Amino acid sequence: MNANWRVEGTYFEACTCKGACPCLVGNDPTEGSCDALVAWHIERGHFDDQSLDGLNLAMALHAPGNMTDGDWRVVVYVDQAASEAQHQALVRIFGGQAGGHPAMLAGFVGEILGVESAPMDFRIEDRHQSLTVGDVASATLTAIEGQDGGDVRISGHPVAVSPGNDLVVARNEGVSHRGHGLDWAFSDRTAFYAAFQYQAA
Repeated sequence: MNANWRVEGTYFEACTCKGACPCLVGNDPTEGSCDALVAWHIERGHFDDQSLDGLNLAMALHAPGNMTDGDWRVVVYVDQAASEAQHQALVRIFGGQAGGHPAMLAGFVGEILGVESAPMDFRIEDRHQSLTVGDVASATLTAIEGQDGGDVRISGHPVAVSPGNDLVVARNEGVSHRGHGLDWAFSDRTAFYAAFQYQAA
C-alpha cells in the first residue's frame, strides 16, 4: 500500500555555474560539469501519520555534464533532529521510493555515495538564506535585487526542482563541501531559492 505523504517549504540550490544557469533550460553547465548543494527546509509535512514539520534535508551532488543526462553522484544528509521513523520517511521521499516529483529527480542519480545523519542549521531571513551541515558543508546566498528593489524571478523553466513555483535568482556568497570525493569550495556563482510542494502521486 502506498504511503500518504506531503511536504512543503523552501528549498535552495547553489552551484558552480557562472551567470544565468543554463541547466534550467536543459543546456550544458557553464563549467562543463556541475557541483551543487541543494537543500530543503520542510515547514509542514507528514508521511502517513508521522509529522515531518521543521526538518531539513540536503544533497551534495556532482553532475559530469548536462544535468538531464543524469549520472549524478550524490551524498544525502538527513537532519539529525529526525527520529529514526522520520529519517526513514525522508529517505524514502527524497530518494524517490515514495513516488511524486522526487522520484523523477532521483532518476537522474547514478550513484549514491552516502546517506548520513548530520546536525543542520537552515536559516531564512528575508532575502538571505544559509545552511550548515555539521562540519562538512555550508552555503550562504542572497537574492539579487531587481527592478524597483524587487526580486529577479524565473518561471516556467523545464528543468525544475520545484515545478509550479517561481525561482528567486540569488548569488551564492560561499558554498563548500568535503567528503566522499566531492570536495569543493566556491563563491560568487549561481544560486536560486523557491517554495516547494511535493506529495504522493
